[in-house]
Amino acid sequence: MKVSIDKETCIGCGSCVAICPDCFEMGEDNKAVLKDGGNTCDCGDNCDCLKEAEEICPVDAIKIEE
Repeated sequence: MKVSIDKETCIGCGSCVAICPDCFEMGEDNKAVLKDGGNTCDCGDNCDCLKEAEEICPVDAIKIEE
């Protein structure tokens, strides 16, 4: 799945990391980044967590494309 994180919008609350730690982590700027450093996440059987992270983000900084 292709994932984009709007760094200008992200407030670094960490909800995405809490929901989907296999894909997200906090970067040096205390904002969300993907663990692979790119724009995709191979979540295997756990792709529901990506969609949940998108939905739970309080500022809608995460966008998921299949």
